Amino acid sequence: MSRAGNSNPVWAADIGSGMYQNPILHADYSDPDVCRVGDDFYMVASSFAHMPGLPILHSTDLVNWTLINHVIARLDLPGYDRPRHGDGVWAPSIRFHDGKFWVVFSTPDEGIFMSTAVDPHGEWTPLHLIKEAKGWIDPCPFWDEDGQAYLVHAFARSRCGIKHRLVLHKMSPDGKQLLDDGVLIFDGEQDHPTMEGPKMYKRNGYYYIFAPAGGVATGWQTILRSKSIYGPYEDKIVLHQGDTPINGPHQGGWVELDNGESWFVHFQDKGAYGRIVHLQPVQWMDDWPAMGDRIVDGTGEPVLKWKKPKSDHVAPFAIPATSDDFDEPKLGLQWQWQSNPQQAWYSLQDHPGHIRLFAAGLPEGGTTLYDAGQLLMQKFPALAFSATAKLEFKPQHEADQTGLVIFGLNYAYTAIRRDAQGQWSLNFVCGTEKDGSRVEEVTESRAIPEGPVYLQVHIAEGAVCRFSYSLNGSDFERIGADFQAKEGRWVGAKVGIFAVNPASGSSQGYVDADWFVVK
Repeated sequence: MSRAGNSNPVWAADIGSGMYQNPILHADYSDPDVCRVGDDFYMVASSFAHMPGLPILHSTDLVNWTLINHVIARLDLPGYDRPRHGDGVWAPSIRFHDGKFWVVFSTPDEGIFMSTAVDPHGEWTPLHLIKEAKGWIDPCPFWDEDGQAYLVHAFARSRCGIKHRLVLHKMSPDGKQLLDDGVLIFDGEQDHPTMEGPKMYKRNGYYYIFAPAGGVATGWQTILRSKSIYGPYEDKIVLHQGDTPINGPHQGGWVELDNGESWFVHFQDKGAYGRIVHLQPVQWMDDWPAMGDRIVDGTGEPVLKWKKPKSDHVAPFAIPATSDDFDEPKLGLQWQWQSNPQQAWYSLQDHPGHIRLFAAGLPEGGTTLYDAGQLLMQKFPALAFSATAKLEFKPQHEADQTGLVIFGLNYAYTAIRRDAQGQWSLNFVCGTEKDGSRVEEVTESRAIPEGPVYLQVHIAEGAVCRFSYSLNGSDFERIGADFQAKEGRWVGAKVGIFAVNPASGSSQGYVDADWFVVK
């Protein structure tokens, strides 16, 4: 079995000879936004309640991306110390202004927040609450040429009863407060329902708002433009699915290069794979952006392959990390917990070269893995791949268990356990919702000896998952039926490892994971 450092990438957008393929990230970087600073590009994405949150990615060519940081280590708001599926960080914006980076985002129940950094690789300032509000979502800041600052946002009907509308506020130049109650600048109910995710720009004397509409899986990209920031705004659809397999192409950010090229980064909802990221070339026609290819009346279709952005330098091949040897003193950036992390969940020091996960209990009222914050997981990185972990379990309590999980609204996992009589077993467990409650069922169980166990899952195209295990690292035996991975609440399915004790909060049992290989 190869160690993590020797694994090969499972998806790459850069296909050589100056060409790229979409998606540029076959992973759930939902609601992307992007900005350019010189020869560097920075991307942010929604992270919901998964922590650390609000990922920062970097590229020098818009095609090869690495994950470099997170804006927040935890979300210090009431309730986020346990899983809150679908809540948390929604649709952030990133801008470079006044010598620093600004990230503005909403949480649907608490309000609009801001953080800044001079170096996006380093520490970001503590979150500042710009506006306490329920249902104000997808905010984007904008600084006009006269120094006046603005903020545009949308609404979530589920929280405030309003939908389809965009409101613009004056904002203090330091981004810390709104200066008025806002002005309704566009209502998309008739022609652009579910209008949200606005991004504001200025070009050639026009104010532009790039806004998705039509729904996550079925929508299109709308452009609004006006000579006045308060409108009235003209509207035009500039990107739609057309005859391509790329459904709902919309919601993202626009950048313009020094050489005049324009590009648009957006997502495609792909079910269990989440909202994966695409890159479209942009042409300007009569001061309207036209995206993609096969453009008819200013409306284009997504490209599957295209020429890379022109540049004076060759960007090195890069993708976000997946595999991990756990040799570093800090947890790899690819990993996220289901809630605010607790120090008692893990250690990278107790057994150097391993991550030790402790069999912590569930939060009060929790009964299944769906309630567990201590699942250590990462995004699906490709259409098809495998994930393998080498685990050595040291349980203390008969309810202690550890394993490998594919997680979403429905989930499946293999779990190592030792019963009260000292007998070891490997169980295949499926979790689902039934009559409004979460239930789990052991569908297969195998007796295994004490010692290291290699747990593996193969994800085939279509997100069909097949679990297996090995006692020697080379001979794998299947366990359980094929499992159809399913997306989570606004997120794609995830894969990872865990240790938990659903029955006791006092167990000191643990598992040492030597490595986690994705290939």
